[in-house]
Amino acid sequence: MKRSVQKTVRKAAAALCAAAFFLGAVRASRAAQLAPPPQVSAKSAALLDGTTGECLCEKNGDQRALIASTTKIMTGLLVCEAGDLDRTVTVPETAAGTEGSSMYLKSGETLTRRELLYGMMLHSGNDAALTLAISVSGSEAAFVRQMNRRACALNLTQTHFANPHGLDSGENYSTALDLVRLAQAALQNEQFRAVVSTKTITCAGRTLTNHNKLLWRYDGCIGVKTGYTRHAGRILVSAAERGGRMLIAVTISDPDDWRDHVSLLDYGFAVLGSDTPVYPQNRRIAWKNDCKKFWRAAQVSPAAGRKS
Repeated sequence: MKRSVQKTVRKAAAALCAAAFFLGAVRASRAAQLAPPPQVSAKSAALLDGTTGECLCEKNGDQRALIASTTKIMTGLLVCEAGDLDRTVTVPETAAGTEGSSMYLKSGETLTRRELLYGMMLHSGNDAALTLAISVSGSEAAFVRQMNRRACALNLTQTHFANPHGLDSGENYSTALDLVRLAQAALQNEQFRAVVSTKTITCAGRTLTNHNKLLWRYDGCIGVKTGYTRHAGRILVSAAERGGRMLIAVTISDPDDWRDHVSLLDYGFAVLGSDTPVYPQNRRIAWKNDCKKFWRAAQVSPAAGRKS
């Protein structure tokens, strides 16, 4: 009788363990339950499923911080939404010679909005950003008000803009979670997306090379924007597509941002099931934990042990 009970328990354990093994495949697709997200050097970070809007992982995601030239994501979105990108614009004196990264515009020079957009998003020209802002809204102050209205419409509750270029200001800030959602909204605009995914282009007599090295280093990368000031540190917003799914990653104040974004994006695609999982050992761990009590209940009897 005892042997019969043990045999029944062993069969039940085997069946339950087999079920747990197959359930492991389901659990493996549920991100953080099995695979811990990679450790990053950033003060704050976020990774978003760009298709569903689900946050796959974050670190201090609601912590406000200076965002440097990633401010230009909002500027670029508003310029693209304003349209008329082939409209000719004259560079105002107030924009020429704007400090920081520059497209080296000259007062009175004429370019199209499209050329200025490439200069702003690829070469991070602060002079191009200010020229575009004045072109769209008539003045920098009016454009900044438009930026903040758009931020409210996108429910970016921890974001405020003070200028169109991102030069340091205590009133120009955001968070990793807000930035990643801003990038998600901007990438829905086809014109914006075409610009930020461009590696290099010649326009307005200038050869512009995108500062985003991930466009060359990471398969499927489609943008988005780098940023840096001495006070803000290194900031990076990136996006990549594989298998019809899009991921968007943000790191703020990150001395190792290129490497961290590769790790975040790899993790995200593993979570989405588009690639071979980065952490295959987790499925085995979960399977063993689920079965542990059944293995204990199905210990082979001394007699069976001697027979085997």
